[in-house]
Amino acid sequence: MKSYRKVLYFNTSTRRAYVNITPQVQQCIDESGIKEGLVLVNAMNITASVFVNDDEPGLHHDFEVWLEKLAPEKPHSQYAHNGFEDNADAHLKRQIMGREVVAAITDGKLDFGTWEQIFYGEYDGKRQKRVLVKIIGE
Repeated sequence: MKSYRKVLYFNTSTRRAYVNITPQVQQCIDESGIKEGLVLVNAMNITASVFVNDDEPGLHHDFEVWLEKLAPEKPHSQYAHNGFEDNADAHLKRQIMGREVVAAITDGKLDFGTWEQIFYGEYDGKRQKRVLVKIIGE
């Protein structure tokens, strides 16, 4: 069995953002040479997420509205975590949206259903963060 590892770097210009990283993940699969296996894609920061969904701007707006209702950014004083930081809401949003995606690789391609794409979700941006891509298979 072969394995491949690569770290992707992101630095969004806004505090919150959704980035379709499917092309970068597929490029990693291509570089790995693995035709049949699994790919793990996980956020390596506790205020960012990786998830699978549709690449549709209205849906991304709905994520924003929904997450802000569940874990509003302000007032910062509502969170015990916000003693030295102001990002407790980002930790909670990440918890809801998820840490990682595991996807099948078949014939060298992501084995996805219609409309499925991999996203990097940022909830406390404007600084560099990492996403791990780990691939195993043959």
